[in-house]
Amino acid sequence: MIRPATAWERLRIFVQDHRVGLGQSVRVTVSAVLTLVLGQWLHVPLVLWSVLTAVIVTQTSVGRSLKATIDYLVGTLGGAVFAGAVAALIPHDGEIALLAVLALAVAPPAFLASVNSSFNVAPFTAIIVVLAPAITHSTPIESAFFRVVEVALGAIIGLTVSFAVFPARAHSLATEAAASLLDELASVLPDLFCGFTGSLDPATLQAIQGSIGQAIGRLDAIHVEAKRERMTHLASEPDPAPLLRTLLRLRHDLVIVGRAATVPLPEPLRPRIGPPLGRLVEATADYFRGCASALVDRAGPPPRADVEAAFDLYGGEIAALRRENLLRVLPSDALERIFALGFALEQMRQHLEDLERCVREFARSRQAADPEPEDGAASGGA
Repeated sequence: MIRPATAWERLRIFVQDHRVGLGQSVRVTVSAVLTLVLGQWLHVPLVLWSVLTAVIVTQTSVGRSLKATIDYLVGTLGGAVFAGAVAALIPHDGEIALLAVLALAVAPPAFLASVNSSFNVAPFTAIIVVLAPAITHSTPIESAFFRVVEVALGAIIGLTVSFAVFPARAHSLATEAAASLLDELASVLPDLFCGFTGSLDPATLQAIQGSIGQAIGRLDAIHVEAKRERMTHLASEPDPAPLLRTLLRLRHDLVIVGRAATVPLPEPLRPRIGPPLGRLVEATADYFRGCASALVDRAGPPPRADVEAAFDLYGGEIAALRRENLLRVLPSDALERIFALGFALEQMRQHLEDLERCVREFARSRQAADPEPEDGAASGGA
């Protein structure tokens, strides 16, 4: 038998791990139910389309909901006006005439949707405007009008619910995605660098790079939503664009490292390069994890002293190998890999500085939003 405390802890962990999905589930449910109630109260002819619209525009973030609402309204208005005009101007009492009017009403909106994704819903709207009068016993103009009303009702309710019920800001989602990416970079660093002193399976390398690329893609998509929120003054948080660019550059550094690590370093150099390289990987991974935690907590960046010392140690060992003329006797391909590794590490060192500035900027924004109370207020006033 599961103790109540254990069950409650499991439930708490489940809610914490799935808070985004659970919040979205609640928002969609509220949108659907509220739209149905208001649609029936307003006697909307086809309340089904209002409910469907509300569900469609209620997205996982406010920025995405705003984009979906605008696109849905634009596409519906364009499709309804065009199809309503075609159906009203061209008689279509017979079956052949109806087919011709339907084709004429759908073809231009379909072409427009292929050119501009904001009009994706226009062909569906045109179909409903042409065929709905047979169900609702209305004229084409009335069908177009009610179609716009139905969609507008669902869009307004869906967008309102996105703002009011467990609102999920794209900026917060972008911060969490960036932190998750940093944690992933920290976890794959040892596997990526092990190719210099051991062996790196090509399938493993491909899986690592593919996973990082997918994480970057998700972050980029969320950044677009966060940018939309900032443009509409729905968020006053710092722009995540510099952080995204820094993470992209770090990803490119790891791509160079992965290409250089496909073949191990020459055996005589491994005892010399292996230990400082291992320390560098460990310090960098710890720094990635520290930055991830700082982003989530909106705290200042962790110190970079250990990372800088590790880079200096590796650079010193490479300089010692040069002084001892041990690099000159290497084959050209091995020398190229060492130079490629050195270039990637130098770039990574610079990009870690950029990462520190980005994390500090996020921390400053929280301090600005939550200023320290004045002495008088803290002590209860004079």
